[in-house]
Amino acid sequence: MATNSDSLQRRALRYLSSPKNIAGSLLALVGLALFFTHVIGAIWPAVVIAMYAVGALAAPGRRRYDLAGNFDPDEVRSALGHVTGMARGKLPPDAAAKLAEIVKEVSDLIPYAASFPAGSQDLFVIQRMATDYLPATLQPYLALPPDYAQKRPMADGRTALQVLMDQLNLLDSKMDEITDAVHQQDRDRLLTNGRFLEDRFGNRGGGLALPTPPASSGS
Repeated sequence: MATNSDSLQRRALRYLSSPKNIAGSLLALVGLALFFTHVIGAIWPAVVIAMYAVGALAAPGRRRYDLAGNFDPDEVRSALGHVTGMARGKLPPDAAAKLAEIVKEVSDLIPYAASFPAGSQDLFVIQRMATDYLPATLQPYLALPPDYAQKRPMADGRTALQVLMDQLNLLDSKMDEITDAVHQQDRDRLLTNGRFLEDRFGNRGGGLALPTPPASSGS
């Protein structure tokens, strides 16, 4: 039987990996950077706490999804529109192009939702890509001043823009994987139909020959 302590520990661990904690932590790091670069002085603890709070409040909470539940295409389309709107005019060209590519991949897969098996993990990822993964990736970056995000190295030596591009490339690779899996079904059906047609109408030379109609009787 789980104790109250176990329950609190699980909730704490869930929060640590939540979009709210990630966004708050990134903004808090910006506050620390302002202190270490002498932009702010003795008030830095209050600034760091305030920036964490802003990030945590602005980020969406963790969404709960039932893998066995229904895929909602309208929600996905609405979420894609929101993501596109929030980033419009605020990303460098490479990041904007990568985001547009991911949005298009998600949008193009919506009509195939019925072909996924019930409880499909891939369908779950498609929905969360629009409603959760993309917003949680973009919001911390968009909260930073553009010059700082594009030019100031962070703790690992990368700029915020480089981190954003790495994350967008990771999301894009997952969408490529799902797209390939979906279209593989169509390729398999095409090959199966081709083998059927070869068996039905093909000749020994490998070409596709339709049956010759019977000659009409002349007068």
